[in-house]
Amino acid sequence: MPHITLANDLPGIRGLMTDRPDTAIPLNDLADSLLRGPSPLTRGERELIAAYVSELNATRFCADTHGAAAAAQLEGGTALVEAARHDPDSADLTPLVRALLRVAAEVQAEAVPVTDAAIAAARAAGATDTHLHDTVLIAAAFCMYNRYVSGLATALPTAPDYYEEAGRRITAHGYAAAV
Repeated sequence: MPHITLANDLPGIRGLMTDRPDTAIPLNDLADSLLRGPSPLTRGERELIAAYVSELNATRFCADTHGAAAAAQLEGGTALVEAARHDPDSADLTPLVRALLRVAAEVQAEAVPVTDAAIAAARAAGATDTHLHDTVLIAAAFCMYNRYVSGLATALPTAPDYYEEAGRRITAHGYAAAV
């Protein structure tokens, strides 16, 4: 049961944003910039980072929504995303993406500098400053989004195909047009 009364029956962050378009606009703009704007990472890879951090934070709505968006944009689809969310070391990922997921996990775990070892491993796998910047910012932002969704105990969707449809909607239209 959500902790606040919403004037809609939309699940997760969608319900919160529909109720508060004043805060939804900058939050959606940030998500759109991070996950769809210029980056050396593909949109699918960035969605995978968001899904992975959300999985680590046990925020089902975000993990499944961004997992579906990643699956819609990555070769390997749902099977790859599920493997990466649960065990990136054994998933069929590039060494770069695997190293960046380790960086994202460190950001998610604690608000301290990412270890030199994780940065060195990412750089050895080909990470540039922009790869590292984008990964850290996506991971940090998704900790915030996850806490927003989980902190207010938002409802989960009841429709069985909700996440697949959300993945298609995000892939086609992004976040800035969400409200």
